[in-house]
Amino acid sequence: MARKVIITCAVTGSIHTPTMSPHLPITPEEITAQAVAAANAGAAILHLHARNPETGQPTADPKVFMKFLPRIREQCDAVINITTGGSSLMTLEERLAAPLEAQPEMASLNMGSMNFGLFPMKERYSEWKFDWEPKLLDATKEVVFKNTFADIETIFDLLGNQHGTRFEFECYDVGQIQTLAFYLKEGLISKPVFVQFVLGVLGGIDAHPENLMHMKATADRLLGDNYQFSVLAAGRMQIPLATIGAILGGNVRVGLEDSLLIGRGKLATNNAEQVTKIRTILEELGFEIASPTDARNMLQLKGAEQVNF
Repeated sequence: MARKVIITCAVTGSIHTPTMSPHLPITPEEITAQAVAAANAGAAILHLHARNPETGQPTADPKVFMKFLPRIREQCDAVINITTGGSSLMTLEERLAAPLEAQPEMASLNMGSMNFGLFPMKERYSEWKFDWEPKLLDATKEVVFKNTFADIETIFDLLGNQHGTRFEFECYDVGQIQTLAFYLKEGLISKPVFVQFVLGVLGGIDAHPENLMHMKATADRLLGDNYQFSVLAAGRMQIPLATIGAILGGNVRVGLEDSLLIGRGKLATNNAEQVTKIRTILEELGFEIASPTDARNMLQLKGAEQVNF
């Protein structure tokens, strides 16, 4: 039988700004429509952030999340994965407000503090739709994204232990895989561990096939057969590295959070366009696309009936 590959779609994120693409979903209605379309195109997991519907600025307000989470759940069966990362400018309490209220099946979890440099993108644009956009990019030159060991353990307890949420463990470099292995050994997390290799963010490991191979080799050594992995590559390397990841035995993540492109110099018009592209590649390679039910079984999730939206 063909191996099943989970496609995750990261619908909007907090990295790109409205000036960078007119197709970036901003309002609850836009996020809902693009998320459902991505699910219909083959995404088994939808990774979600929220934005101020008036300005497009990233927000952690649970009220904004609740304007699209129930709508998405009503219209598709995809696993909903809510960020605990939010933005480097948010406090831990702000970042956890929405997932603690929603109690999702999955949540992302950055496995360490790091420099998260978005400021080079500022040089590509001379005019901005909103004043906050260049200010946010500039701020990433000074601000560290903070997830200390204590922060990580707090998230384990509040979301994992108390609400049964399982995690997409986002590892931006090999040292964060070591942190993940430590917590697995200590028994604070249980298998199967779902690791998202994140490549291409300034401050983390760069998006190159050799680095992907290194991350997988490190995870194989430290995690053994206790994990499954997915590949997220920022920008133009999104599709190439996702394809390599699938060939290596992993799953894939696409979406406008990670790349605004569908081809060289060409903006994607929506998230479903990227999902369709990677799905076509995977099926041509002989893989089967995992359904939401498949993903729930593979990752041992609690089920959509146990969320709070």
